[in-house]
Amino acid sequence: MSFTTDYDAIVIGAGHNGLAAALILQRAGLRTLCLEAGRYAGGMSSTVELFDGYRFEIAGSVQFPTSAAVSAELGLDGLDSIDLEVMSVAMRGVGDDPLIQYTDPMKLFTHLSEVHGAEAVNGMAGLLAWSQAPTRALGRFEAGRPPKTLDEMYACATSEFERSAIDDMLFGSVTDVLDRYLPDREKHAALRGSFTVLAVNTLYRGPSTPGSAAALAYGLGVPDENTVLMKKLRGGIGALTGHLHETFTAAGGELRLRTKVSEIVVDDARVAGVRTEAGGSARLDGGEGKLGPPHGSGETVTAPVVVSAIAPDVTVTALIDGTVLPEDVRARYARTDHRGSYLQMHFALDEAPQFAAPYEALNDPAMQASLGIFCTPEEVQQQWEDARRGIVPADPTVVLQIPSLHDPDLAPPGKHAASAFALWFPIEGNGNYGEMKVEMSQRVIDKITRLAPNFERSITRHTTFTPRHMGTMFGAPGGDYCHGLLNPDQIGPNRPGPRGFVGQPLPVKGLYLGSAGCHGGPGITFIPGYNAAHAVLADRT
Repeated sequence: MSFTTDYDAIVIGAGHNGLAAALILQRAGLRTLCLEAGRYAGGMSSTVELFDGYRFEIAGSVQFPTSAAVSAELGLDGLDSIDLEVMSVAMRGVGDDPLIQYTDPMKLFTHLSEVHGAEAVNGMAGLLAWSQAPTRALGRFEAGRPPKTLDEMYACATSEFERSAIDDMLFGSVTDVLDRYLPDREKHAALRGSFTVLAVNTLYRGPSTPGSAAALAYGLGVPDENTVLMKKLRGGIGALTGHLHETFTAAGGELRLRTKVSEIVVDDARVAGVRTEAGGSARLDGGEGKLGPPHGSGETVTAPVVVSAIAPDVTVTALIDGTVLPEDVRARYARTDHRGSYLQMHFALDEAPQFAAPYEALNDPAMQASLGIFCTPEEVQQQWEDARRGIVPADPTVVLQIPSLHDPDLAPPGKHAASAFALWFPIEGNGNYGEMKVEMSQRVIDKITRLAPNFERSITRHTTFTPRHMGTMFGAPGGDYCHGLLNPDQIGPNRPGPRGFVGQPLPVKGLYLGSAGCHGGPGITFIPGYNAAHAVLADRT
């Protein structure tokens, strides 16, 4: 028996993973509709004008290491990138020598050796060696492959050293690993602090908490194949999602904005389509990808395939009728940890920061693409423990980015657009949420101003987003941009693939998961969306 549907496939969510899935399906000949609840495509991988003439990378800011296969299929290789001599600078801000991450590996290791000593070089080399087996075990860059079971993860080890590294990843802490490779807590404080934030920004755990090393392994992982490494794009990170959106609509795909899905319709254990909420919606049709006339809302749209690029637990527990799935399946997804604990700030600046002694070298624009003012792992652990009691950190870790220095079109002539990320914003305790937001944002400004005295007076406008704001704007539960924090019980076989968990597939034909909360996520790697789309195509053959 055959029947006609409105579309061949529907993709829920127009973030980077949703757009990747929609593009692949449309190019494969499926009539594809992409539905986005927000006012623009791209989600957290967007470049947005928050103030007149000032455009900001609203959350994500760098393209992560990307599988060569994924990059080629999505046409990412030809995007205009910015050649940065220095990717980032790390320091404690207590008069220490900044650690400069040159993009040229030889310059980086020469700098490490000459300024920070042979121990720093050896420690970095040791950390990179340690990360090799966990990277293979996690398989986050393996396009088109399912999550590994625990046995398969351990089978990736080729030596006892590599097996112990996988043990560390699953059961150890960030400080366990850093104490082994960078044991000098004073001399290597900035380096230890930068690796700490690399890990715990995807957790709600302190760096001394057992299991936190899993997030460090994710952060250190680099694909073995020929890949696109970390890079900045001209026009900001939104250039990536803008490219996908334009390519998708040019291929005949349809994107509807301001269209929130209220239900995934399931009939006899098969996807039948989706229902949308009543309210305004607009259409982006094929061709030029311009905003079209309003489309009907509060409707049912039919399709035999639905790819959900929103958080897996939201998909399962909020969009599918509770009678469709077994209770044990729903309960497993419902346990997902989403506790975001950060601030994201955006500034319109009259001038770039001018750093005072002993940091005058940082006034070179080449040094200001990304500046990390880090606390030690021990301080970060204490701040996390304090935040759990509702205490705003007195000296928060801050990462400051000023992309307009290298991409001047992001701000008016002579002005600058800057963003700051800081840990930990209290989400527990009895503190007043609004007052804590103001208090912590001022402490971020104060910390930067201590090193660059002109910073606060150069601010003409600024805004602060808490996890609650990010959740409202982007549908990220708890403000969790990972769609499932990188706890050891939420990685590997405990992170769903396109059809669900290893050994526990979703019993709904035609339903696929493709968000950052899936295997291959988080990070702007496109792997979850790519995997979901290719699972759809494989099931059609």
